[in-house]
Amino acid sequence: MNQCSLTVDFTNLISASLLRLRAKSPFFGTLAMFANFIADPSIPCAATDGRDIRLNLGFLSSLSKQQQDGLILHEILHAALLHPLRLQEREPQVWNIAADIVVNGMIMRQSGFELPPGGLRDENLEHSSVEEVYEILRATGTDRFQLAYPDLLAPTADRVTSGTIGDSSARRLSQPQTGTHKAEITAYWKQALQQATASDRTSHWGKLALGIERELESNLNPQLDWRSYLWRYLARTPTDFQGFDRRFVGRGLYLEALESESLQVYIAIDTSGSVSEVTLELFISEVSGIIGAYPHLACNLYYVDRDTYGPYPITCDSPIPSPQGGGGTSFGAFFDRVAQSWDEHTQSICIYLTDGYGEFPLHPPSIPTLWVVTPGGLDLSQFPFGEAVRLQK
Repeated sequence: MNQCSLTVDFTNLISASLLRLRAKSPFFGTLAMFANFIADPSIPCAATDGRDIRLNLGFLSSLSKQQQDGLILHEILHAALLHPLRLQEREPQVWNIAADIVVNGMIMRQSGFELPPGGLRDENLEHSSVEEVYEILRATGTDRFQLAYPDLLAPTADRVTSGTIGDSSARRLSQPQTGTHKAEITAYWKQALQQATASDRTSHWGKLALGIERELESNLNPQLDWRSYLWRYLARTPTDFQGFDRRFVGRGLYLEALESESLQVYIAIDTSGSVSEVTLELFISEVSGIIGAYPHLACNLYYVDRDTYGPYPITCDSPIPSPQGGGGTSFGAFFDRVAQSWDEHTQSICIYLTDGYGEFPLHPPSIPTLWVVTPGGLDLSQFPFGEAVRLQK
C-alpha cells in the first residue's frame, strides 16, 4: 500500500473516531478538537509528548471501534491533563503507570468505550490524582502492573511532524524550541479544558462527562479568588469599598450591579531569568482566573523582563500567547507602557505577577496596582506601592 493510501486510511480512522467522541460527550468532543494526530510507525501502539498524539496505524486498525475510541481518548487525556509535563523529576515508568490508571478509570466510568488489550486498571486507585497514585505505587511497588508500551514521551524538537491531522487550532502550538514551550503547552490545554467544561455544562447533558474534578482542579484552578480582588476596583470610589463588609466577599455575595460594570485590566507576567518554568505555569493559571472572573473585563497581557512584550488582548475564549523574555527585571518598563494608553476616566487596574526582585520605578503610577508574588519572593512589606498578595506553593 502506498504512502498516500496509508495517509487516507489514517485520516479516515481518526475522523470517524472524533465524530463518535462528539456524539458520546460534549466534553470529549470539544477536547478532541484541540488534539493534533500523527501517524508514526515507530510507535508500537500510541504515545504523546503533550503536544502531539502519535498512533501506529497498524495497531489502531486492529482494534474495534470502541477500542479505537478508548485508545484515542486515552492519549487525548494524557496530553490535556499535562501528564508528560507533570513528570518533572519522578521515575518515568512509575509515573506512566500511575497516569494510565487514572486515565483508564476516567474512560471506563463512561459508556461506549473499551480499553485496548493490556489497559491498566486499579479501581481502588483510579479516583485519586496521578501524584497520589504515584506515591502509593512507590510505596507498594508496581510488580502487579505490566506496562507493555510506555506512552508518555518527553517533548522534543526533532520528531517527524509530517502526516498530521486535527483541528486548525491545534496547529497553533509551535515546535519545541525554548524553555517557554512547556508554558505554552500548559496554557493551550488549560484553554481547551475550560472550553470543554463550558460546552458540557451548557449542553443538555448538564454534567461533566468525566467526573475528573480532582485532575481539573490541579490544572485549571487559580489560587486567588479573583472575583473578590477585582470587586475592589469595580467599586466607583474608595468610599464605596470602605463601606462594604469584606466578610460577604468570601461568601460570594457581590452586588448584582457590578456584573454590568466594565474594568480595564493590565496584566504583567515577569519573564525575567529568575522566574522558572514552574512559576510561569503558576502565573498563567492566575491569568486564567483573572479573565474568567467577570463578564465585562477588558484584559491586556504583557510579558516583561527589562523590556515589555505586548500588549496581547485576551479573553476567556482566546489562547494565552507564548511567553517572551529571559533577561533582567525592570518593573518601570511595564508601567511606562501602560501610562501611554491608560484612560484615567476608565476603571482600571495593573496586576503584576512576579517574584518581586527587580528595579521599582522612582515614582508610583497613578493606576491602582496589585502585586501577585511567588512563594519565596520579596517580602510583601518591601513593595513601595500598591497592594501585594502571595501565592502558595
